[in-house]
Amino acid sequence: MTPWEIDALELANCNCAYGCPCQFNSLPTKGNCEAAVGFLIRKGHYGDVRLDGVKAALTAKWPGPIHMGNGTIQTVIDSAATPAQRKAVETILSGGDTEDMATAFWVFSKMAPNRLETLYKPIDIAIDLDKRTGHVRVQDVFETAAEPIRNPVTGAEHRARINLPHGFEFRVAEAASGTTRTKGAIALPNNNGTHAHLARLYMNGKGVIEHAA
Repeated sequence: MTPWEIDALELANCNCAYGCPCQFNSLPTKGNCEAAVGFLIRKGHYGDVRLDGVKAALTAKWPGPIHMGNGTIQTVIDSAATPAQRKAVETILSGGDTEDMATAFWVFSKMAPNRLETLYKPIDIAIDLDKRTGHVRVQDVFETAAEPIRNPVTGAEHRARINLPHGFEFRVAEAASGTTRTKGAIALPNNNGTHAHLARLYMNGKGVIEHAA
């Protein structure tokens, strides 16, 4: 396998209630999973190919819980990426050169046999972990925005974190409220003020890197 490693920021929005039951080995809030995700690779490599600054995104949809499979997924890689970077990121996001069950990318790929054509488009992404804010914008595909969860009575910002010591995506994520609007092949009509999380991803083909997480 080609060795790879990424240090990235992630913003994800799904159709579940805040916290997302999937993070706790429970069934999704509405019985199915619909998600939009954006990534900004701060530092990374795939073999000899540097991935610093590469942006990527995806939309995905499952008719039931993710582990039941039959999902559909579409990857978007920033058009500014070089051909070598595109190939590298697509391999990583599709679970390639990765040990079985080691990363969320591997799991999503195995559970989404309906893989649509990869798109190459400009991606506008900004993520602020401390403020629990961010956005991912891919023209003609989707727009996701995240903001802090707010107290329904006072309107004050509410801060909560998800801590997964053995997670295959992240170790700690900031919970937020997210909304996604789609124009692409995968429609996500139910992601409106639903669960979002912002996290720093450190991983390689063996999974989350413990010393860096």
